[in-house]
Amino acid sequence: MKIKSSEFVISAVSPKQYPDEGLPEIALAGRSNVGKSSLINKMLLRKNLARTSSQPGKTQQLNYYRINEELFFVDVPGYGYAKVSKSEREAWGRMIEKYMTEREPLRLVLQLVDLRHPPTALDVSMYEWLSHYDIPICVVGTKADKLTKNQMPKHAKIVRETLGMPKSQPLVLFSSETGMGRDELWSIIEQAADLSRETPAETAE
Repeated sequence: MKIKSSEFVISAVSPKQYPDEGLPEIALAGRSNVGKSSLINKMLLRKNLARTSSQPGKTQQLNYYRINEELFFVDVPGYGYAKVSKSEREAWGRMIEKYMTEREPLRLVLQLVDLRHPPTALDVSMYEWLSHYDIPICVVGTKADKLTKNQMPKHAKIVRETLGMPKSQPLVLFSSETGMGRDELWSIIEQAADLSRETPAETAE
């Protein structure tokens, strides 16, 4: 994927605010502090387009990023942050549920899990919920650079077994530091969004 343009568009809190351009949307879901903003920045080769924060739970809206005038990344609120009030968590939950079950342009959910640790009960609940509604999922194991090459297969196996992933479903090992997994993830996103492939002349630039 050759990134020609990328921009933050809107922080939306209701369907009235969602973009109406009809472009395919790729949502990013995961626990607070799992690395969603860092992944967006690495995927788009931008340093600070998506704001990373030392304060988990900061994202409280659906943050839309337009890419190449072809698709959107949609960063959804992180789940599992204890310092957020119960009423706020419930409100976010309703917003995310409505978005993921009713949003027609949604093509794929990237569920991010920290590859260093077994998926949490909340990770499992999110995965099972997405699967129940037949929402296409690609699980992304973040912070892969924190593991050795010998550790990665073992941790990947734990993620697959804990979530109950079928063998046919992709698990991308990703590092926002080294770029590991970036090309593989773009290939999956392009296929899910049904984007036209670049010509050899374009990719050879």
